[in-house]
Amino acid sequence: MPSKEVSAPEVRKFSLSFEEAVEQPHFHKTSFRVRKKVFATMDESARTVVVKLTPVEQSVFSGFNNEAVYPVPGAWGAKGWTMIDLTGVDRDLLLDAIRASYRNTAPKKLAQLYSDKES
Repeated sequence: MPSKEVSAPEVRKFSLSFEEAVEQPHFHKTSFRVRKKVFATMDESARTVVVKLTPVEQSVFSGFNNEAVYPVPGAWGAKGWTMIDLTGVDRDLLLDAIRASYRNTAPKKLAQLYSDKES
């Protein structure tokens, strides 16, 4: 059980801490991008974050808490896009998922900066 809900400002600060990460609107959500590619979106009103994981990572992260971490419905979810409920997820699990998503999206040289260390 998470100690507290992860706040939108905390998600924003962490997501923007990666090299070349920028924030841009994405329909009614906020997106976090690296070199124009989305690695996460946040819907502040729904208190959710969507990240881009590999199908294997998605299975692992969902295994820790499948009520708060689960595939996005439809084809996007089958490709690894994963919904995370900010009201029910452990902070460290969320941050690890965002970090994995950045690594999956960023160019290789940028992704390698976060392969073995905390951000």
